[in-house]
Amino acid sequence: MNGQKRSDITVGQSVKIVLKQDQRTGKLTSGIVKDILTKSPNHPHGIKVRLQDGQVGRVKEIEKA
Repeated sequence: MNGQKRSDITVGQSVKIVLKQDQRTGKLTSGIVKDILTKSPNHPHGIKVRLQDGQVGRVKEIEKA
């Protein structure tokens, strides 16, 4: 799953996001979803989330549990 559908993402889920400063390089950061920030049901660049450590970025990969 690529993180473009809000319904695929739940709080407490393990995901990989791209941070704003890493958008040029595409470097991924792993973490656990604390808040889902995007309100629309889908987004072409990925749903924006806040991780438990406070970092904010767009979901690029949803890790299998």
